[in-house]
Order: sequence, then C-alpha cells, then structure tokens
Amino acid sequence: MRSIFVRIFLLFSATLLVCFAGIELTNWVRNRFAPGHHDFFSASLSLQAQEASHAYDSGGKEALREYFTRLERMFPGHHTLVDQHGIDVLTGADRSADLRHVGPHWNPGTQSRMVLAWPAQYGKYHILIDGPAPPGPWSAIPYYLWIGAAALAFSYILTLLLASPLRSLEQAVQRFGAGDLSVRASTGRKDEFGELAGSFNQMAERIETLLTAERRLLQDVSHELRSPLARLEFAVELARTSTDRDRALDRIKKETQRLGTLVSELLQVTRAENDPESRNLGAILLGGLLEDVIADTSVESEARSVALHLNVNDALELSGDRELLRRAVENVLRNAIRFAPEQTAVDISLRKNREHAVIAIRDYGPGVPEDSLSNLFKPFFRVEADRNRDSGGVGLGLSIAQRAVAIHQGEIRARNANPGLLVEIELPNSTAIMEVCKTF
Repeated sequence: MRSIFVRIFLLFSATLLVCFAGIELTNWVRNRFAPGHHDFFSASLSLQAQEASHAYDSGGKEALREYFTRLERMFPGHHTLVDQHGIDVLTGADRSADLRHVGPHWNPGTQSRMVLAWPAQYGKYHILIDGPAPPGPWSAIPYYLWIGAAALAFSYILTLLLASPLRSLEQAVQRFGAGDLSVRASTGRKDEFGELAGSFNQMAERIETLLTAERRLLQDVSHELRSPLARLEFAVELARTSTDRDRALDRIKKETQRLGTLVSELLQVTRAENDPESRNLGAILLGGLLEDVIADTSVESEARSVALHLNVNDALELSGDRELLRRAVENVLRNAIRFAPEQTAVDISLRKNREHAVIAIRDYGPGVPEDSLSNLFKPFFRVEADRNRDSGGVGLGLSIAQRAVAIHQGEIRARNANPGLLVEIELPNSTAIMEVCKTF
C-alpha cells in the first residue's frame, strides 16, 4: 500500500471506528460498574417488591393487580409476586424454579429477555420480573451510522485536500525530470503545500535558467568558433608554405587573440547571469563610475581622435554590483568609440528621470538601420557581416551590457540620433535594487 491517499483515508476511518467503539464501551462500563449504579438498581427493585407486598397484604389480589398495572406502564415486562415457596399469589402457579435468579443474571449479547427475582422486606415475598433485557454495549451503533457516514465523507474530502496537491506536485516533478523545463506547480494554495510548490517553482526556474544559459553558451561557442578556427587553420598552412612567415604569424596571433577575447566575453556573460554569489553588492556613485570608465577608455578614444564629453546633472547613487555595471557602461562606450568618426566626440550624460537614473551615450557615426535596432543587443549580432571582426569584436559587448542592466532590473535601449546612435541605460534609483540582485 504505497498510495498516501489510501493510507490517510484508512487512518481517518480507523480513528473514527475506534472513537465510536470507545464511546459506546465507556458508556456501558460506566452504567454497569460506576459507583452507586447497583445501589440505585437494588433500591428500585426493593421498592417495587415492598410496594407489591404492601398492596397484597392490605388490599388482596385486586390491589396487587392494580399496582402491577400501574408499574408495568412505567417498567416494561411482566411482574409476579410469589411467596417464600415460589407460589404465585395471584394464580397459584409454581414459580419456585425462578427464585434462583436473584439479582441481574442475563447476557445481553445472547439473551433478548431477562428473569430475575428480588426479595421483599423480611423475605416473606419475592417479586419476579420477566422483561426485555437492557441494551448491550453495541446496541446503539445503528443509530449512529449516519454520523459515521458523514464523518467518512468529510474524511474523504480532507484526504483529497491533502493528497491532491501532492499528486499535482508529483506530476510536475515527473514532467520536469523528463525534460519539460517550463512546467511549474500550481501555487494557488496559501498553506504549506503552496509554499512547497513555490519552492519547487523557484528551483525549477533556477535550473531552467542554468540549463538554458548552458545550451545557449554551447550553441554560441560552436557557431562563433568556426570562422576564427578556419582562419587560424588557413594561417597555419600559410605559415608552412609562404615565404612571408612574419605576416602569417601575425595573422595567427591576431586570430588567437580573437579566440581569447571570445572565450573571455562568453564566460563573462554566463557568470553574470548564473552566479549571483560572484556579485559584490554595494552603494554605487554613478558619476564616479562614469569618470572611471572614461579614464579606462581614454587611450582608445585618443588613438581615434575621439573626444569624450561627460555631463553629470545629478549626483545619483544606487545599490548594486559596481563591476557589473561598469562593464555594461564600458562596453557601450567602447562600441560608440569604435564607430565614431575621427575628430568627432562621444557624449556621456547622467540625469535623473523620476525614480530612475539615466545614463546616455551618443556617438556621431553612421548609426544603425532601423530594422536592426531590435536585434542590436542579441549575442553575436552584427549590423554588417564583418564590421566588428576587423576591429576585434565578436558581437557580445552590447549583449553583455543588456544582461548586466537586466540583472539590476533596469532597461537599455538604442535609437538613431541622426547623426549617430544614442544608447540609454535606465536604472532604478533605489536601494531596493540590492535585494533584487540577490534573488535574481
């Protein structure tokens, strides 16, 4: 018997039966053996015998018959008064054999009637009572059957309430174990079963995120490594056959560096999404963060003769992972520098918009075709087939930025500024973001 439904229902049923049996047995024992019970019973019989003797001695047979008539209206059965030899004083019948039944001598379980004799005062007369036996300990059970049926029905309903959510959760776990990572348990209940279902859903959400990220990483790596590996293989063959070995080796070095950059950025994306413990949460001064990013990218901007203009309107602070946000802003800024024409500028600004902090980065380059804006933050997306390849990019910078901002419950968007591309990072300006990052 492995079904918890059957076990619970049988346990409730057994408990109900034991309770009924215990109540009935206790009442019977109490009525039969409780202190004072026999005293009352004996006193009642003595009173009846005394009143019958008095009626016969004072009024004869007619008085005795009248008394027995009144008595039998209240106490069912047939009453007889016999003398000390067992002779019925009314009919003269010999009832001496019944005198041995002094006191209650009957078995309610096997006898439906009882005969007992009780002596009157001084033993001159005995009263004989021939009547129905008192009810046994189980005689009242038929009257309680409807209560038992109702209790069993409620036990069945309660068993369903307990077993149904477990079965539902079991089905969800089986489907999840079979590979359906999108399955979730119902959390409509507000009790412990609802909490258990909620815990399962959190676990399933986490596992789905991990497995999805792993699959995406494998797909991205397998797709993206093909081209640099093919070029690297070509460069090796060129180094073996070409007289210009330095050029071939430079090509090998360039492709090797590109592979290293690809692996590093892929790991950065995966770590940002799936390793909450690696995040260092704390207070972030966004103005200082932007100054640090500009300092880190100044070499690239100077090499391309691109000026970086910072405009901070508000001193804004929020809670989050400083390094993760710094990488997000840096990736957007490096992308702007890469495509900004020489002798132009990249504008970086910080302002407050209601309850949000907005970081805006704009270049004055060619911008992006409108039909490509929606794909700009997808991994490995390039507006042109090999624009980023020549510059060493692998199409992950903006994807990393988008995921880092999403972890902080923010939003990143891009639009053409004509000229150039404007990228805005909007972050909640609230310390509650720290708790969001812990559980994301």
